[in-house]
Amino acid sequence: REIKMRKLDSTKVRPLKSEQFLRIEDHDFALRPGFGGSPIPVGIDVQVESIDSISEVDMDFTMTLYLRHYWKDERLSFRSNRNKSMTFDGRLIKKIWVPDVFFVHSKRSFIHDTTVENVMLRVYPDGNVLFSLRITVSAMCFMDFSRFPLDTQNCSLELESYAYNEDDLMLYWKHGNKSLSTDEHISLSQFFIEEFSASSGLAFYSSTGWYNRLFINFALRRHIFFFVLQSYFPAMLMVMLSWVSFWIDRRAVPARVSLGITTVLTMSTIMTGVSASMPQVSYIKAVDVYLWISFLFVFLSVIEYAAVNYLTTIEERKQLKKRGKASGMYSIDAVQAMAFDGCFRDTDVDVDLTAFSDRCEENDTRARAASVSNADTTHMKRKRSLKGNVGRIILQNNHVIDTYSRIIFPSVYIVFNFFYWGLYI
Repeated sequence: REIKMRKLDSTKVRPLKSEQFLRIEDHDFALRPGFGGSPIPVGIDVQVESIDSISEVDMDFTMTLYLRHYWKDERLSFRSNRNKSMTFDGRLIKKIWVPDVFFVHSKRSFIHDTTVENVMLRVYPDGNVLFSLRITVSAMCFMDFSRFPLDTQNCSLELESYAYNEDDLMLYWKHGNKSLSTDEHISLSQFFIEEFSASSGLAFYSSTGWYNRLFINFALRRHIFFFVLQSYFPAMLMVMLSWVSFWIDRRAVPARVSLGITTVLTMSTIMTGVSASMPQVSYIKAVDVYLWISFLFVFLSVIEYAAVNYLTTIEERKQLKKRGKASGMYSIDAVQAMAFDGCFRDTDVDVDLTAFSDRCEENDTRARAASVSNADTTHMKRKRSLKGNVGRIILQNNHVIDTYSRIIFPSVYIVFNFFYWGLYI
């Protein structure tokens, strides 16, 4: 009857054969191995599977890795004739003692559970234990963007025991520098992975004491070609495009003003696009220096034409006043003179206003005489005179400021680029 009652009693859960074999019920696994004695050494071995993303805006990175723990717990030792280990899944983890390692400065992390929870426990006859996890973790990376996009970022993933300080648990790299291994095919879209290294140290907390801490360090160097195409090269083109106004006639006000405004607005768009994809930092980045200097060159090209137009107007007014006094006639404003078709030219610096009406009559007479001649001969003469006088007209119709700007602006910009790339590269 007693045997039947034991079989019918459903309130008691019979231990698994593995638990009976390891004698789990005979020990209190709430305490660490060797409680009250020297700290238990726990070796760590990490294999980095991938670096999934690097975020400049959030200043963090996401990494998937295999985290393996090694320690010895004599309470789990067992007899084995063949001296073979036993492997278990995650169901046994909750019933024994395991190190409480966590990731310092982590934002999000999870253990993969497809198709089952990616946890493995392997126990050896002498009590040595291997505990392996497959984890994806997102952790902070304190980035410095003062050299962006010509920067190199140094990030680290830090491991530490949460509850056990150095008096109870000693974390160390299982195989030294070889404890950290990486997949050969790891690559990122915006960075070169320069190096991976493992290091260790101590962390102090005022309330709990000193803790062993392990570091997974890696250096990332940014790809520059993407930013050359998206930011630097368009900025260079806008600066060179603004120089075109130096070769345009100073009387072509709509052409030169519209060109200057267009380049200024385009540079503003480039600067806004770069700033939108970056965190709002309180210091100046390398790309900001380049874009703001380029913007300054474009802006100065607009100011240069304003100065040319203003000085030209003053100079012409003075000349008209002098000639008006000498001839005894009323001075004619340059804008009013341009209204007379063919009677005023900016190149005609030596125009005599006293003979203004006479020249108009002479021009009409010559035009009537030319119409009588052959049309082909007239066309050839106009074509030859146009070719021969284009260069002279362009040079005469530009102010001296334009002449100097053609040399000064490109020279200074080339020198700036030389020092910029030499400083940051």
